Amino acid sequence: MITLADITAARLRIAPFTRETPVMPIAALREPLACPASIVMKLELFQVTGSFKARGAMNRHLAGVDRSPAGIVTASGGNHGLAVARTADVAGVPATIFVPRTVRQEKVRKMQDWNARVEIVGDEWSVSNEAALACAAATGASYFHPFADPLVVAGQGTLGLEIIEQIADLDAIVVAIGGGGLMAGLSTAVKAVKPGIRVIGVEPEGSPTLAASLEAKRRVRLDAVTSHVATMSCRETDERIFQTVRQNADCILLVPDDAMLEASRWLWKEFAIAADLSGAASIAALQCWPGHFAGFGKVCALVCGAGTDGIEA
Repeated sequence: MITLADITAARLRIAPFTRETPVMPIAALREPLACPASIVMKLELFQVTGSFKARGAMNRHLAGVDRSPAGIVTASGGNHGLAVARTADVAGVPATIFVPRTVRQEKVRKMQDWNARVEIVGDEWSVSNEAALACAAATGASYFHPFADPLVVAGQGTLGLEIIEQIADLDAIVVAIGGGGLMAGLSTAVKAVKPGIRVIGVEPEGSPTLAASLEAKRRVRLDAVTSHVATMSCRETDERIFQTVRQNADCILLVPDDAMLEASRWLWKEFAIAADLSGAASIAALQCWPGHFAGFGKVCALVCGAGTDGIEA
């Protein structure tokens, strides 16, 4: 789908508009993790708009493909919508974001703060996406897919390059999966530069899109999505994403929504880090699957999205 050269080009392109986010070892804990590995967090929730999505959306825009004075349209569970709203604001064009009813209202308000028009349509992302595609066709606006776009995936891949430059002697990276664009981009970068690093995905038990596809050895469409984590809920991924993840992912771990909520609370109590449930998914995987990491030395837990889930609960 993409190459290391695509990711390197994206990194140069987006550098003036994104941040290099910090890393922090997990230490001095009141409630230690059961995981036996040494854990370093990559705090991508401090990225512009609060998630890695800013990388992909900005790369899509700056590449100059399909720009339209009618603006940008997309569908999102929240974080990609925020990234598109900010990108459109930087570009000086309107943005329309279609979101499902499960979206967190704080994310809707933030999109509106970036001057986006937000339309709530359907109970899951696939329904919102149908409305977004119809809107783009009717208005002539550019449509930014949240994961099935090579430019978006290349932008997300820049995160992989940052991680392996910032953390030495790394054994594994734990990555949240929604549609799979982050996993596809990050794993492409990591496996091209340091193929020995394991890339481990995390999906909700109620939306095991990539896990089910890997088990079936083909891309599958879930009969239902029962997870309430809008930023990680996707009934079906893209074929190119599936093939990339199939090639690069070492495994995918499933976690319940409640475990992600508990992980978000833990991040807030221990570090005053306000992560949304997708941002806390890597910590949830470490808590739910400690035996999986036996024998690992150093593991990067990617905290990929900001939110008040663990504060308000």
